[in-house]
Formats: sequence, structure tokens, C-alpha cells
Amino acid sequence: MRTETQLLLACHTTGSAAKVNHVRQRLEAFGTAKPPLLMGVVNVTPDSFFDGGRYLSPEEARLRVDQVLEAGADIVDIGAESTKPGSPEVAAREQLTRLSTALEHALDRGAFVSVDTMNTEVAAACLARGAHMINDVSCLRDPELAAVAAEHHAFLVITHSRVPMSQMAGFSQWPDDDYADIVQDVLADWGRAAETAMRAGVRKEKLIFDPGIGFAKNARHCFELLSRLREFTSLGVGILSGPSRKSFIADIDGSSASERLGGTIAACLLSAENGADVLRVHDVAEVRQAIGVWAAIRAHDGAAPAPGRPSAAGG
Repeated sequence: MRTETQLLLACHTTGSAAKVNHVRQRLEAFGTAKPPLLMGVVNVTPDSFFDGGRYLSPEEARLRVDQVLEAGADIVDIGAESTKPGSPEVAAREQLTRLSTALEHALDRGAFVSVDTMNTEVAAACLARGAHMINDVSCLRDPELAAVAAEHHAFLVITHSRVPMSQMAGFSQWPDDDYADIVQDVLADWGRAAETAMRAGVRKEKLIFDPGIGFAKNARHCFELLSRLREFTSLGVGILSGPSRKSFIADIDGSSASERLGGTIAACLLSAENGADVLRVHDVAEVRQAIGVWAAIRAHDGAAPAPGRPSAAGG
């Protein structure tokens, strides 16, 4: 006969597996007219543009994981390397040291865990420990990253970018004429990266598209991408939008990162309306409330959230 402790542990394990499977199924059945999943940001970095330095200690990292989960995050996205303009790359060992506590705590809590890294060694180590997704902001600069994701049957977010962020001069500073048509050019660039990933063994239903708001783009590029986000449904994969607190918002009013919650919520609502399946945000509770109101209004009007989005099942 099992002890009470064993029974409680079994119930926790079953519940955790169910939550992870729910997220996995939602990601694979993208475009099913449900409110988007929320990805809560956990930055264990000293220099991220918004919250760098806040969650460096083990206690702070655990508290941040608890905070985003209790606020309603479906996915915990843990990053140990800043990707703000001019940021240098961080060695694999240092990334793993920084993110270890947050990763283990999130997994212990039964969360669906994404690791924000461009480093193949970091990705392999985290997936081996139980992470479910790799969030690559380099547009697959290293094809081996895809092979690692495929080996672990993990989801792979490919974020559009054209150069390492160390080569970007400043926030929202990018030549306006670098894109002839921002959507068509991003589609072409991302499509090549996706083909590389699939040749490495990643199944298409495991790929997630991120237009790369702020990555090798200026504010005008970002506004146009968000406005035309629905055009990316032609890719036939899930769509992730990550406008949270980013500098394109400051183009409206000169606001600092700490003053961009309103702009973040506006961009998230538009993303949801235009077919986003996942929203990557720092402010989970606030965005969750906004999305809940948006979904309720649309349901009252008799309209499904994100109408017209082709699904994995429906083509």
C-alpha cells in the first residue's frame, strides 16, 4: 500500500504531466480559435533591457518562476543571455550556471519550460534535464541547434533576425530600406531557416514562427509586422508574438521600458486578433486579464477569437 506522501507525489506528477500535455497539444493544434497561450519571461541575466539583474540569486529566480506561474503563464521561458542591442554572447557554462535554479524549479513545479538560447550546448543540456522547447532568436544561425531539438522531440521557436544583436547599433535602430517588403522578406528568410530545421529532423508541427519584433528592425518595421501578422499564417505553423516592453513602443511617446505596459497590452491584443498562438510577456497577470476581456467580448459578439486562422487539422 502506498503512503500518503507517495499518493500526493503521484497526484502531483499526474497533474503536472496533464498540464504539459495540454500546452503541447495546443501548440501542435495551432489556430484552433482559442485565446493565445501566455509565455512568461524569466530573465536570469544582469543586463536584459527591462528586468536585468532582478532575478540573479537562486531565491529571486525561484520567486520569479512562481510569480509567472501563479499569474497564469502556460509556458515559462528562461533566458540567461541578454539580446538587447550591442549585447555580447555569453559562454555556455555561464548560461547554464545562471539558469540552473530557475530551470530545475520550473520543472519541479510541473511547468512547460522553454529555454531562450542560441547556444547548442546549452540547448542540449537543458533538453536533457527535461525542458520542452528551445527559443532561438538567431533565426537558426547554428543549424546544429535544430538537430538537438529534433533529437529530444522538442519544440523549436525560430525568431526572425538578420544579424547577431551585438551588431545592432541601438534600440529600434535599423536601416529602413533593408527590407523591400517586410512581410515577404521575413517570410523568405524564415522559410529558409525552417527548411534547414526540417532537414535536421524537426517535424513541422514542432516549429513556431516569431517575427522577431526588435531584432534587426526599426519601429516602423515592428508596427507593420504586427499590423500584418495574419499574413504569416501561410507558413502553416504556430505563431508567437513577443512585443513585451520593447523599444518600438517608445516611438509613440518616448517611454522607458518601465512605462510600456499599456503599449505592450495593445500590441498583444492586436497580435491575438491577428492570429498569434503564443504571447511572450513580462507582465503575465495584466496581459492575461486583457486577453480574457478581449475573448469574452468576442464571444459575446458571437465571433471566435482570431477568426480565419488556418489550423493544423483544417489546413
